[in-house]
Amino acid sequence: MYQGEWWTKGRNRRDVAAMLKGSNHIFAYADSEGRLCAFARVITDGIYKAFLFDVIVRRDFRGAKLGARIMRDVVNHPILSTVRHIELYCLPELQGFYKQFGFSTEISGVGLMRLTHTC
Repeated sequence: MYQGEWWTKGRNRRDVAAMLKGSNHIFAYADSEGRLCAFARVITDGIYKAFLFDVIVRRDFRGAKLGARIMRDVVNHPILSTVRHIELYCLPELQGFYKQFGFSTEISGVGLMRLTHTC
């Protein structure tokens, strides 16, 4: 699934394993044959901030409401439901999807900054 998305394409197995180890919460859903069909992960301090990453639904499962299930599971999780802010990145065309779960683009005075290391 990671190789099929523009933001995760090129990730290798070793780095993904380390990434998973560094994530606090992993939401993964498999089909009846045990193959991954939807995924998301969260990094959080458990009190003030949580960041939702890599919400992915396998292409052949899109439209089956798995994205909505992941989002409900994230926002209703016993720990994450008490964190002050859950944040995420998304493309403009996906904002409507996330808004139905309470996310907003109205974050006054805050801008995204990034430092990129070349490895």
